[in-house]
Amino acid sequence: MLSDLPTHFASLRSAYARGRSPVDVIADAFDRLDQIGDPGIFLHADRDGALAAARALDLAQDLPLWGIPFAVKDNIDVAGLPTTAACPDFSYVAEADAAAVARLRAAGAICLGKTNLDQFATGLVGTRSPNPVPKNALDPAIVPGGSSSGSAVAVAHGIAAFALGTDTAGSGRVPAALNGIVGLKPTLGAVSARGMVPACRTLDTISVFAATVADAEAAFAVMRGFDARDAYSKPLPPEPAIGTVPAGLRIGVPDADTLETCGDTVQAGAFHATLELLRQQGATIVPMDFSPFYATAQMLYEGAWVAERCAAVGERLTRSPETLHPVTRAILEPGLALTAVDAFRGQYRLAELRRVCEQALAAVDLLCVPTIPCFVTLAEDRDDPIGYNARLGTYTNFVNLLDMAGIAVPTGRRADARPASCTFLAVQGRDGLVAAVAKGVEDRACLPAPRTLSDSAARPVSGARA
Repeated sequence: MLSDLPTHFASLRSAYARGRSPVDVIADAFDRLDQIGDPGIFLHADRDGALAAARALDLAQDLPLWGIPFAVKDNIDVAGLPTTAACPDFSYVAEADAAAVARLRAAGAICLGKTNLDQFATGLVGTRSPNPVPKNALDPAIVPGGSSSGSAVAVAHGIAAFALGTDTAGSGRVPAALNGIVGLKPTLGAVSARGMVPACRTLDTISVFAATVADAEAAFAVMRGFDARDAYSKPLPPEPAIGTVPAGLRIGVPDADTLETCGDTVQAGAFHATLELLRQQGATIVPMDFSPFYATAQMLYEGAWVAERCAAVGERLTRSPETLHPVTRAILEPGLALTAVDAFRGQYRLAELRRVCEQALAAVDLLCVPTIPCFVTLAEDRDDPIGYNARLGTYTNFVNLLDMAGIAVPTGRRADARPASCTFLAVQGRDGLVAAVAKGVEDRACLPAPRTLSDSAARPVSGARA
């Protein structure tokens, strides 16, 4: 049981309490990266900067993330490092940390560098990069998941204790499911997006990958907060990082007619096993017609929001389209033909769908869905890079359009040994509730121990902190 095992953060803190040095932990992280031998995980591994940050840590360990190594998706600024969004022609060296990165570093976390992604955060497969593609940490035949591919793989391998992704269409959740880790997608505006290259500015959020729910929530707790310099930041009321699960919880799920697993009966079986676990914990499972949510999801790559992605990329689409990945370009170019009338019509249709979804959500406390409907192999992605990508967004594309809070959590292994995962979703501001329910499942599911930097692969303990 995962609840009987130390979390990644806890194991590091325990090692530090025994006298281990942050310098050794950071060195171990890069040694592990070297041993894995995957050049697609990091675009900019900052060994020297991370070791310098470890040496500069104050000896007092009273900071909430003291000595915790993390990685940052390369569409989020880290001072002194390039930000490329996986487009070399776009590259610039960041003059300052993104607001979220600054908060994490002030809390004692140590940045290992910048991770790979689907170019301009457009994709859920993790293969739309001009750089080497990260290998899935569990099965190299499966796509790593995008767009936050490198961040998820870095956490799944135990290189980073947590990592920042971004989430517009599911990029903070799909890679988590494919690599067997936790993916936290906050309420929009809960974490400042200042210093992040946008994909769809009205729908983007920085997300967190971690080995456990508690670790993801610890990072989120440091980053969250109103930022007056971010026009989309929200002054949300304070909420416990992991709230209390209320008695008599009602959880909405896709009914038999609208549960979509693309013919994958093993995936359906794993999801039903999770629902049974929730029933055992006292929840009432409420089957729902998910058609309105699927209709909302389809809007993300139709109409107004494709045009918004064009706005994020800017004049590159018309002045230097050859600098874009071919699939990224194919997805974005239709947005150039859209008009302001199309955009308003899209907003009107979304408002209609949102009202229907709100009525459905009023009958339950939260939703539980499979994080992904099925797995996608690299071969399938090569054969149909747009179609299979769309499948992966079945349960994720509607979430930010409806401004929901969500967290993807591993639920054990499927019958075929692939990782099982579900996602809990609730209306904006209920981040603590979804985390509490996810932790309850995590505590009861049979999960492998998270890989840590303080396990048997670690260096001998140093007598003094550098």
